[in-house]
Amino acid sequence: MAIKFDKVSDGQYQLDVCGYVCPHPQMYTKKALQKLAAGDELTLLFDNPSSGESILSMCESEGNEVFEREDGEGSFAWKIRKG
Repeated sequence: MAIKFDKVSDGQYQLDVCGYVCPHPQMYTKKALQKLAAGDELTLLFDNPSSGESILSMCESEGNEVFEREDGEGSFAWKIRKG
């Protein structure tokens, strides 16, 4: 189990924190977003449902926008735009 942070294309990044439980997905998401420029997009993949609420709250408080959410059964793919 290892986090994966990759640049997909210019301004597009992906962070995979599947297999991690709170507070790790939120912490890794925060660190990844700090590396991005304003307007860049991060696709966040996670599988811990309780992490979603804390990630959403963190994004709102830091001025980042969760603009697309795919919530499946046990897996989540959210797109976050850095503010």
